[in-house]
Amino acid sequence: MSLNLDTLADQLLDELRPGLSRTVLEQIPPLSETLAKAGRILCYGVGREGLMMKALGMRLYHLGLDAHIVGDMTAPPIGRGDVLFVSAGPGQFSTVAALVDVAKTSGAHVICITAEAAGTVPQSADLAIHLPAQTMAADQGAAASSILPMGSLYEALMYLFFEVLVLDLRDRLAVAPDRMRANHTNLE
Repeated sequence: MSLNLDTLADQLLDELRPGLSRTVLEQIPPLSETLAKAGRILCYGVGREGLMMKALGMRLYHLGLDAHIVGDMTAPPIGRGDVLFVSAGPGQFSTVAALVDVAKTSGAHVICITAEAAGTVPQSADLAIHLPAQTMAADQGAAASSILPMGSLYEALMYLFFEVLVLDLRDRLAVAPDRMRANHTNLE
């Protein structure tokens, strides 16, 4: 069986569009403002969502923000004035929920990006960002809506949403592209 790659690419682009709609993008200004005012920003997610959170953490660092990845040996403690930014695509992960509890107990602000805003983790966050996309929790049977496997649509939208967020933050913080580049590692 031969796949028509042009057709698949068109379908994928059609699936991505709702995730970058005006309604979704209107969530960026309050998110950007919260991140810009944060003391430390600690990012966390599991699996491929975690990879997207690490990519965001890297860009936040490039912008000159005090950004870290939970689980890295150099991650500082979290406290009042800080932000824990987590992903819980399907609305609940036990590890994410546990970290949210620690952050809230420590007085930090919690942001959750999710595809399931009614989930326990986004409901416990101070700010929940909703990306309308299929996750691995809804990839089988009648619930399946994407041509991509498992949670790939959500993860792809995370990346694109985060890149728009970074552009907004760059303007909000008046960070020149060459200043971002100067913050990139030279140890590669």
